[in-house]
Amino acid sequence: MKIDVLTLFPEMFSGVLGASMLGRAQERGILEFGLHNIRAYSQSKHKNTDDYPFGGGAGMVMMPQPIFSCLDAVDPQHEALRIVLAPRGETLTTAVARDLARQEHLLLLCGHYEGIDERAMAQMDREVSIGDYVLTGGELPAMVLIDCVSRFIPGVLGSSESAEDESFSAGLLEYPQYTRPAEYQGMAVPEVLLSGNHAHIARWRRQEAFRLTLKRRPEMMESLDESGLDKHDRRFLAELKNQEN
Repeated sequence: MKIDVLTLFPEMFSGVLGASMLGRAQERGILEFGLHNIRAYSQSKHKNTDDYPFGGGAGMVMMPQPIFSCLDAVDPQHEALRIVLAPRGETLTTAVARDLARQEHLLLLCGHYEGIDERAMAQMDREVSIGDYVLTGGELPAMVLIDCVSRFIPGVLGSSESAEDESFSAGLLEYPQYTRPAEYQGMAVPEVLLSGNHAHIARWRRQEAFRLTLKRRPEMMESLDESGLDKHDRRFLAELKNQEN
């Protein structure tokens, strides 16, 4: 996958994109990143990229011209799926990440200041938000989106099961994890995980995921499809809900 990022601060991305799984994915040719400084495309004398908003109001707004020119240079035929990181956009979820991971080319526009001229916003295909809060710019949200989406691209993770097993992938929070030693400072690993019985381990993990999700994110349980659960899991879940009530 190719990912182009349009930003006023390309230097913010080097550490994130060059390290860990993203760095390794680039080395293996699975991911390709392009960082493009919007300011370089400004036609004003002082390379301005923002101006006062019509109608008044606090702060400055990113001007359309530098963004249009940058888009024309980076994606002249509009072949990429263009995404702007904006608080008003759809929330980045596992489902959204999976959908974006199917694309061959993403283009991310990072806003700054108090917003982006709506004529530039109209050139984008989707608006995505990473949560109901406001940051100083779209750079950090773009990094979050890249990391999240990349996990669903084949070959990026070391294990093909990793992205599927983690929190939210099955509509539940992730079950507790343990590693060696089996006992540490008086705290022991649950016996079932040492049993070697994979069916019992799988049931324990599902039930612990139910327990954590009901306790910490009860609203997620409302959309859980219980039709695929066996009688043991349904009974366990019913008992948990009764305890909560």
